[in-house]
Amino acid sequence: MLIPLVVSFILTTLFTPLFINYAHKKKQGQMIREDGPTWHAKKSGTPTMGGFVFNFVIVITALLTAWLQDNLNSAVIILAFILLLYGFLGFFDDSIKLWKKQNEGLKPWQKLLGQIVGALIFMGVYLHEGLPLSLALGGYELNIGFIYVLFVIFWLVGFSNAVNLTDGIDGLVAGQATIAFGAYAVIAYVQAQYAVLTFCLAVMGALLAFLGFNHKPAKIFMGDMGSLALGGALAAVSILLHHELSLLLIGIIFVCETASVMLQVAYFRKTGKRLFKMSPIHHHFELSGWSEWRIDLTFWGVGLLAAVIVDLIVIL
Repeated sequence: MLIPLVVSFILTTLFTPLFINYAHKKKQGQMIREDGPTWHAKKSGTPTMGGFVFNFVIVITALLTAWLQDNLNSAVIILAFILLLYGFLGFFDDSIKLWKKQNEGLKPWQKLLGQIVGALIFMGVYLHEGLPLSLALGGYELNIGFIYVLFVIFWLVGFSNAVNLTDGIDGLVAGQATIAFGAYAVIAYVQAQYAVLTFCLAVMGALLAFLGFNHKPAKIFMGDMGSLALGGALAAVSILLHHELSLLLIGIIFVCETASVMLQVAYFRKTGKRLFKMSPIHHHFELSGWSEWRIDLTFWGVGLLAAVIVDLIVIL
């Protein structure tokens, strides 16, 4: 079972330095938000689009391993599809930023449309496989019929953007996503859904290797190509394992980051004042004097605790 983890770790470790060198030669570096913390300006020019490397490593490793182990089915194929489709949305977004030398890529409606199309294709495969149109609630099944289609669209789009919002400091998403996919790897093993397990392990291996280059001071960023893809794939995994709502706890860091943005906007419109020093909330802690490493370790700790709680509930 550890083969996909080891293989994806090795491949990402080998190819990421090559991609970094290529980006330096082409002078393709990240454009930093002008309204972000001022000390982030020194990160400008750091190679981005690291998601290009680990997305393809994950897909190749997961599909090939599943095929060799006779576990290749619609679940691992649709997960690979979502990862690639959302990754390509991020690719176009990142490419526009690099080409125009600014921190704005695709228009919001363009990105949203692509995410919805991906969610609908995912839902088509889901319905074809005859999977339930219900939510699991503490051992009970809440059948919501067609509303489940709308839920799936909301889930994939919402968590894709949530992970994207979280990707604001070195290493944060790479570490937290590793924890989240690890939690679902345990659930997949318990359910004997080995194709989904293979995919989760491939993601974990690739992200652990990428974290070696992405931790502070980052040598490369994953870009929207990485964060959008990981968020969409994470939501898809939770749906295929029929533990959709568990993602609210397993992905609690992503939820809090998104909630902080929503609260900031709502509070500012109502009072004209800021609720946080800056949102997403990891920037609030930065401006409060926390180092990026302190934020990473604290957030990872919270995410790990939440993941362990969910897994214990599932196992017991």
